[in-house]
Amino acid sequence: MTEITIRPLSQSDRADWQRLWTAYLTFYETKLPEEVYAVTWKRLFTAGEFEPKGFIATLDGRAVGLTHYLYHRSCWSEKNNCYLQDLFADLEVRGKGVGAALIEAVKQEAGKIGVKNVYWMTHETNATARKLYDHVARRTGFIEYDLL
Repeated sequence: MTEITIRPLSQSDRADWQRLWTAYLTFYETKLPEEVYAVTWKRLFTAGEFEPKGFIATLDGRAVGLTHYLYHRSCWSEKNNCYLQDLFADLEVRGKGVGAALIEAVKQEAGKIGVKNVYWMTHETNATARKLYDHVARRTGFIEYDLL
């Protein structure tokens, strides 16, 4: 297998990013209006401590995965926490290390600024992803609640 390359998103990645993020949203049976795509893309390139950031994964020169992450304050630490908000790998490359490589890239990037807590959520029915997550991280036991 060719080596997976992980790099920060660049402006030239717009079409690949939109294809991958759309596939991610489709997986979660979600659709977003074009305005949300536009503002998210803009935010990914807006300077600021709390603006979202992103990585793209390529394999054989083709974009096959992405992640979005952001930093936020915590009352439990002097350092920020890092929330890995979105993680997606194309179906044909699942199980080949793309997801793990994207998670590791976020962990390494967060570590550069002293962030120790990188965390994320997934749906309880996402068995494929949970196999990876159980391998690379610890399950905290916390349950999410929403006011939506």
